[in-house]
Amino acid sequence: MNPVATFVGRVLAPGEASGSALRLDEPLSLWGGMDPVTGRLIDAHHPQHGALLTRRVLIMGAARGSSSSSSVLAEAVRAGTAPAAILLGEPELILAVGAAVADELYGLRVPIVVLRSEDLTQIADGAAVTIGEGGGLVRAVRASSEATNTP
Repeated sequence: MNPVATFVGRVLAPGEASGSALRLDEPLSLWGGMDPVTGRLIDAHHPQHGALLTRRVLIMGAARGSSSSSSVLAEAVRAGTAPAAILLGEPELILAVGAAVADELYGLRVPIVVLRSEDLTQIADGAAVTIGEGGGLVRAVRASSEATNTP
């Protein structure tokens, strides 16, 4: 049976979503790191270069900042190539701005939620993740073996 773990996070951008987790090994700046036309990770120096971010729940301990990342995220939302959601270990307001702009301009949401680092590490790559209740409740099926269920 697959372990199920539930976490409560801090919502930076509200919304509900589900998708397969894509755990990034290193921080990513969407500016120069994601092609909003294809949805692929294009940073040639990133360990997951070439990975498809579209409709995935992106998991990163931290983002690598560029203020232009907000425009890349908004454009990817418009193009239908954005991640389904983004889970972070540290707040990244630039990404939240991009999600807010996409919501305002296109009526489409990409929830962005900050989880405690110890919770974030319990979500396995490829886990089925659902973000509910406006973004504050994160449920992962096939979390890592160290995951514990919380209400």
